[in-house]
Amino acid sequence: MSERSGIITFQGNALTLQGSPIEVGDSAPDFSVLTTELAPKTLADYTGKVILLVTVPSLDTPVCDVEARRFNQEAADLHEDIKVLTVSTDLPFAQARWCGASGIESVEVLSDHKDLSLGLAYGVAIKELRLLARSVFVINRDQKIVYSQIVPEVTDEPDYEAAIKAAQAAL
Repeated sequence: MSERSGIITFQGNALTLQGSPIEVGDSAPDFSVLTTELAPKTLADYTGKVILLVTVPSLDTPVCDVEARRFNQEAADLHEDIKVLTVSTDLPFAQARWCGASGIESVEVLSDHKDLSLGLAYGVAIKELRLLARSVFVINRDQKIVYSQIVPEVTDEPDYEAAIKAAQAAL
């Protein structure tokens, strides 16, 4: 398994990312995650859609909470063919509770807790914490990566505007 250091930090401390790094132009790797109802989801479930794929360490943390709410707000105004997925390693039960308490309705929240399938496929699994790095990928209808951001400091927010523009441009 590939490991990379020097890409992200948590409060200034270096962390190790596991998995295969992906770049703009690459085919989007498949993944297997769970919905809040424990149903499996894979990349194939979103065929024909533009995917704004957001990974966060944990919805129960302040920055992730702000980020997920912001993408939920943005998603409400996006074209119906843009699907916003927020993925963490939180348990599906915790995600369902958080979504209900937070009024999350416009993004699909998914769990990578079982196998780290998405985290490893997209190179955003944090070895030391078994969490996902804060990242955003945009996948076009042809399932190619057209935008990629791995946020260097885990406690910082992503570039919302750039991600939204990339998703809109991929329509």
